[in-house]
Amino acid sequence: MSEPRPDRYGVVGNPIRHSLSPRIHALFAEQTGQHLTYEALLGTPGQFAEEVWAWFSSGFRGLNVTVPFKEEAFALARVLTDRARRAGAVNTLWRDDERQLHGDNTDGIGFCRDLDRLGGEVPGRRVLILGAGGATRGLLQPLLERHPAQLVIANRTASRAEGLAEDFADLAIETELSACGLDVLPASPFDLVVNATAAGLSDAGLNLPATLVHPDSLAYDLVYGPGAARFLDWARAAGCQQTADGLGMLVEQAAEAFAIWRGIHPDTAPVLRQLRHENDAA
Repeated sequence: MSEPRPDRYGVVGNPIRHSLSPRIHALFAEQTGQHLTYEALLGTPGQFAEEVWAWFSSGFRGLNVTVPFKEEAFALARVLTDRARRAGAVNTLWRDDERQLHGDNTDGIGFCRDLDRLGGEVPGRRVLILGAGGATRGLLQPLLERHPAQLVIANRTASRAEGLAEDFADLAIETELSACGLDVLPASPFDLVVNATAAGLSDAGLNLPATLVHPDSLAYDLVYGPGAARFLDWARAAGCQQTADGLGMLVEQAAEAFAIWRGIHPDTAPVLRQLRHENDAA
């Protein structure tokens, strides 16, 4: 008898060639003995819905979604998890037995699990998030569920940050949740500073005071690789001894999606080590 065809999965984005997701899911499949393939799929702006249905109709079992299609995936899914509704964006799609399209957002839980790996404490601590876009929205529910003492959202346009704070105020049960412009940042240091801005610190107009961190702070950039360098360099120059890029978050959010699709949660530590090794050798 011939071997059954592997189940098909993929990640949709534009651009997509740079994506590490196919490599990550290949390592997950090898580790867990799952028979599947995972492809990078170039999405076409304005045709996302049609392409998603075509991929599912051709045999795909699940899709991850990345920039710029997460909001379109949110609108397309008929059944949403609570964290997807809160985030207003979907990065994981699958169909049930009745062919209904389900959507979830695993970014926030991926971020928090990477914080756990790094020993980043949230309960009772002071947290600052730079940026008020979709990335920040995906983090707020899981962060607030960990009850920081204070969480400040800072954005170039203060009104956008204030809108996010209002949207999540009901979850700030034990947290002082507030928002401000980047030009009026609090003077006292934070225990966790997260860079969730779209352009990082490549914009010369984003000048951060060194007083935002102390030696035991964790400075975390949601992007990984060279794109995180400028923010992390700033943090180290300001005296912060622990910094991290978003590669761990990428692996953790992928593991959560893998578990949704396959019913088994891979061990992320060896996968992250392998990716770091491959990146260093490149």
